[in-house]
Amino acid sequence: MRRALALAAQGPAYGPNPRVGCVLLDPAGQPVAEGFHRGAGTPHAEAAALAAARSRGVDPRGTTAVVTLEPCAHHGRTGPCADALIDAGVAAVHVAVADPNPVATGGAAKLRAAGIEVTTGLLADEGEELLRQWLHAVRTGRPYVTLKLATSLDGRVAATDGTSRWITGPQARAHAHTIRAQVDAIGVGTGTALTDDPSLTARTIDGGLFEHQPLRVVVGRRAVPDGARLRGPGGALLHLPEHDLGAVLSQLAEREVRHLLVEGGPTLATALLAADAVDELHAYVAPVLLGAGATAVGDLGVTTIGDAARFTTHDVTRLGDDVLLVARRAQHARPTEATESVQPVQPGRPSRHPKEEI
Repeated sequence: MRRALALAAQGPAYGPNPRVGCVLLDPAGQPVAEGFHRGAGTPHAEAAALAAARSRGVDPRGTTAVVTLEPCAHHGRTGPCADALIDAGVAAVHVAVADPNPVATGGAAKLRAAGIEVTTGLLADEGEELLRQWLHAVRTGRPYVTLKLATSLDGRVAATDGTSRWITGPQARAHAHTIRAQVDAIGVGTGTALTDDPSLTARTIDGGLFEHQPLRVVVGRRAVPDGARLRGPGGALLHLPEHDLGAVLSQLAEREVRHLLVEGGPTLATALLAADAVDELHAYVAPVLLGAGATAVGDLGVTTIGDAARFTTHDVTRLGDDVLLVARRAQHARPTEATESVQPVQPGRPSRHPKEEI
């Protein structure tokens, strides 16, 4: 299973489909073939492993399939993996994570009905970690939201004259671009789009563009100028003239955005945090003191320390002179409707709900 997980990690982190790996073992328990999913429209991991076995002259009958995600049972861009395993004569299937997608689930039951031994939960924690963003999006009906902050030690994102380039150093900026290249969409508010004129592209160290360019999303009612760099080379531009975060996240989910990276500005960041819609924080902190200037986050309505928005530290990495702190919500929501109705937000109090207006 660890090999299957390593294979799965070779697939693209972006896109509507999960990263999946599969290893086929002969009756003696020796690996005979393997495969992983290379992205939407390509063979699933199980089909890739079966094809690899046959290309090597290996008969898959009687083999054991070790798969990171429950084989699908539906016709999508490709045929059902459960059927492919049954037709191949596989004797047993071991799975890390059950598929929560109501469209694709049912593979395990289908395999058992065909007389195939099936076990689930093998290295489930590692499987959940690998599929964190995809699983969250499927279970909740909204994208996994990562909020990026790049600040001075005293929490400033710009000096009093508005200058902000560059608070962090080149290593931190290069790392941020590798994250951009792994997400489905990058979002900013119209204030940031107008003030900073960002391109929101994923760039390599030499200044070129990564092959994958995420969807560029601007949230807010002000128009994006015709000459904005957001209209230049890079991912497609989507302007959502919305002040309702629930509507924003729902529209992105309809476009199969599984992972949204939000890069500013303070208004959008504050609204997401107040709505409890941030799943992960990437805080790039530079050893710089400004003393005044714009802050990364505005008023969250917190009046006592007990109401603070708290996250759990997942990782800390030094990047040159800067530090990256990755923190996650202590507990992720389970299946909910992103568009459910909510009560109006009380002034001065955090709403803790993604229907918060910005």
